[in-house]
Amino acid sequence: MQNLTKKKVGYVALIGRPNSGKSTFINTLLDEKVSIISARPQTTQKVIKWIYNDENSQIIFFDTPGINENKEGFYEILRENVLSSLKNAEVIVRFIDSSRQYWAEEQEIEEILQNVSAPIIEVYSKVDLVKSPKTDKLNISSQDKTWYSELITQIKNFLKEDFPYYDDDYYTDQDIYTRITEIIREKIFTDFKEEVPYSVYLEVGEIEETPNLLKVQVYLYTETDSQKKIIIWKGAENLTKIGTESRLELQKILGKKIFLSLRVKVMPKWKRNKKLLNKLYN
Repeated sequence: MQNLTKKKVGYVALIGRPNSGKSTFINTLLDEKVSIISARPQTTQKVIKWIYNDENSQIIFFDTPGINENKEGFYEILRENVLSSLKNAEVIVRFIDSSRQYWAEEQEIEEILQNVSAPIIEVYSKVDLVKSPKTDKLNISSQDKTWYSELITQIKNFLKEDFPYYDDDYYTDQDIYTRITEIIREKIFTDFKEEVPYSVYLEVGEIEETPNLLKVQVYLYTETDSQKKIIIWKGAENLTKIGTESRLELQKILGKKIFLSLRVKVMPKWKRNKKLLNKLYN
């Protein structure tokens, strides 16, 4: 229900190198599965918007794709989406992975942030994985929500008072099509190695929904026939595994029975198709 009392309200963009802990932070803070995660870099490929509510604030976070050195084609679109989110944010939170050495991506992020006017809060993530955290820095851990409240307090200091933009029970503006494809994509990232997860995009086809049942057809597009064979495998073993894992998780998230049909097709060089990339990631 819409809250008519003013709160501290605003948009906050998260930025960091791939696997710096942004998506895990989101899911832990909200105690909801909003952003997909895996051990593979560049799992987040869209800007995911999610909404944090408490008694005196509503913070709309942008979880952005990780910044890397590649600036061509597919990665150029991801980078442009990150830059757009930074322009629309009133506060920027930079995630620095405590468990990894400073690398070229961090230099890239520093150069990007030189061109933004919004205040920047630096947090050192994954401090549970290091022996000697930087005691003079804001350290967070998703294991026990260490310093989460301090981070939220710092963010609120930069926000204006306004009426909330969303109802109090909202935690994401993702439509059902995005929720479905993101969960399936997470399973592909978890179950496959090498280039396969980065060479697949998903599209929801037919969908039928009743109060207790959701029937959905999803198409998985690979770049090559060999990738298609890996995704399907003998007797559709891999495809069945993806479907089962996705269906069970979607049932928990959506609270209804899911009938999920997956079909694999080939679309050569789709990552070079700018029209398609703009449709998928903008």
